[in-house]
Amino acid sequence: MSGPIAETAVRLPVPMLRPFITRYAGFRVSGFPSGVHFGLPSSDISLIISLGHPIDVVQMPNCVQRPLTLTAFVSGLQHRPAIVRQHSNAFGLHVFIKPLGVQTILRVASKEISSLVLSLSDIWGNRAEGLIERLVGAHTWDQRFAILDRAFASKLNLFSPQPEICWAWERLAKSHGSVPVGQLAGEIGYSRRYFSERFRDTIGVAPKTTARVFRFERACRLIAERRLGLAHVATECGYYDQAHLTREWYALAGSSPKAWLTRELPFLQDYELGGRDNESHDLQSRKSE
Repeated sequence: MSGPIAETAVRLPVPMLRPFITRYAGFRVSGFPSGVHFGLPSSDISLIISLGHPIDVVQMPNCVQRPLTLTAFVSGLQHRPAIVRQHSNAFGLHVFIKPLGVQTILRVASKEISSLVLSLSDIWGNRAEGLIERLVGAHTWDQRFAILDRAFASKLNLFSPQPEICWAWERLAKSHGSVPVGQLAGEIGYSRRYFSERFRDTIGVAPKTTARVFRFERACRLIAERRLGLAHVATECGYYDQAHLTREWYALAGSSPKAWLTRELPFLQDYELGGRDNESHDLQSRKSE
């Protein structure tokens, strides 16, 4: 009997969309055990489109929304995990949208969807159904990615966020969240309070939360690569100690790092992990059995 099969394809969007979209990923898996998957906090906003059976979000990253079953949904920036029912077979697309680009791509402000999971139809109306139909009818990953390119490029809503906030976001991204918020505010010439308010209005979450997520993404990747022990990962990522890393892991991932390694890592694809030093590397199709 053959074992589990996982097929993934990862691509950059066309150049005109790259300021707004980090990458596309396609996935088709079969033969994996059923259960639940913890959707981790990310520095990108996620658009996930199922080309198979609908996706059951059994626990939201907030205390307001009830569980939902969705074919295509947008998950805003969050600092708690979303729990999704994991079926043995899954087939779909994952679009990683930059917070500074979400208003251009989806025509909705990042702060309006922060910590929420929304149907794409609630944001795009009938356009969402038409996009899904075209994607289901495509036969290759290249065709599906081209459909996404055309759909996003044809409806760009160009929006220019404050350059100071763009600069601060890039500083946090490149430093993996290691630059203190007070230092960022001072370098811009804002008070810490005013900077935090402007940042939250643009990005959707506070700069301190953003820094936590960037550190967490970096730690996820280092732990997944298994090159360093947890104590060294904690030091590398700017945590006070291993205990601090573990507390953050419970808050952001819903478990300890060791439990995450056992529960989630065997089923995660590389494209799902943030914390890269160079986002453009290794964007290739791959299939494993």
